[in-house]
Amino acid sequence: MNLSERDHNVIWHPYTQMKTAALPIPIVRGEGALLFSEEGKTFIDAVASWWVNLHGHAHPYIAQKVAEQLQTLEHVIFAGFTHPAAVTFAERLLQILPQGQSRIFYSDNGSTAVEVALKMAIQYWLNMGTPKKKIIAFRDSYHGDTFGAMAVSSRSTFTAPFWSYLFDVAFIDLPTAGTEAKTIVQLEEFALQGDVAAFIYEPLVLGTAGMVMYTPDVLDQLLEICQKHEILTIADEVMTGFGRTGRTFASDYLQRKPDMVTMSKGLTGGTMALGVTSCSDRIYKAFLHDDKNKTFFHGHSYTANPVACAAGLASMDLLLQEETKENIQRICNRHAAFAEQMRKLPKVQEVRQQGTIVAVEFDAGGTSYFNNLRDTLYNYALEQGVLLRPLGNIIYIIPPYCITDEQLESVYQTIIGMQAIVASPGT
Repeated sequence: MNLSERDHNVIWHPYTQMKTAALPIPIVRGEGALLFSEEGKTFIDAVASWWVNLHGHAHPYIAQKVAEQLQTLEHVIFAGFTHPAAVTFAERLLQILPQGQSRIFYSDNGSTAVEVALKMAIQYWLNMGTPKKKIIAFRDSYHGDTFGAMAVSSRSTFTAPFWSYLFDVAFIDLPTAGTEAKTIVQLEEFALQGDVAAFIYEPLVLGTAGMVMYTPDVLDQLLEICQKHEILTIADEVMTGFGRTGRTFASDYLQRKPDMVTMSKGLTGGTMALGVTSCSDRIYKAFLHDDKNKTFFHGHSYTANPVACAAGLASMDLLLQEETKENIQRICNRHAAFAEQMRKLPKVQEVRQQGTIVAVEFDAGGTSYFNNLRDTLYNYALEQGVLLRPLGNIIYIIPPYCITDEQLESVYQTIIGMQAIVASPGT
């Protein structure tokens, strides 16, 4: 049996209907922006393997730092103990995070980073003696697959079996062009009720919603309302962090800064699983008390894993290099030119770009993850040697920063080639 067949006998894959899914593609090696299959086929990883890979696969510098850490300390309990990699990584993260962040809480992934932020927000108000329980989020948002993260995400087919278990959330519309005033009014109405603990948001780009984008100006207005009404703000930078929007964090485009920031994905350059929730000093101090009931009782077995922290430190070294900054700008510029090219094509409904993220929405009779066009476009791209993961009729690119101009051009031409598929009757 080959690797795909062995996999099929023992593994249950995420977001996959195992009865009808094709056998998974067996990847045995990665280098730069490329993935190599067992059969010898090469794929350009245009989605950074679920948006996590910043610097390319099997980066030798990250591998070296991980190997060195493994030979020193692989793990230690993080309750009552600490280690150099965790302390150094926290110190360096606070140097590049949006102004006002003062503490780092480690967890395992994006969903748990969100869970931590939500629990901090709710317990903050309890500790302060003014309990508030309501959370506000954007309609169509996505914050993860654990229960708290699902609760503050859009109600959809993906969460339908669990709706009755999710806590109530006040959803407001995303302030896309022309609808900003409506969203502002919605937030103000909820804020006036006086029982809102926090507002959680994906800054500037809603990823799973289809790379839907909105402006820093309107988000600044929303944060101003929250601050006026004593509502904590949580920036979910799991996807947008570490250069994806053209700046280190999407929050860097804003005048007003969040009370908490959640991070994962690019946190370790896609090397290791790790989550971080940062918070302001105001949040942290609300948990300092002689009463032990005010303690933040949350933790994970692999909290602040030394190997993951070492990977994070190595990834940060690379991220802050001038070469990486130049690559990010190069990708931004090429995406902008590609976006203008795509807007002129007849079957393109909309093109959106923010930094290294570009999304093309094809006119295919409605936007839906389950649009039949999705599988057709996915398989077409694979045939061209490009890994893209369409969100229904929406194709997006979030490449590793090391991707070459030639590789980018191959990805662009693949998407341009999809025009004929979309235009074909019965597709």
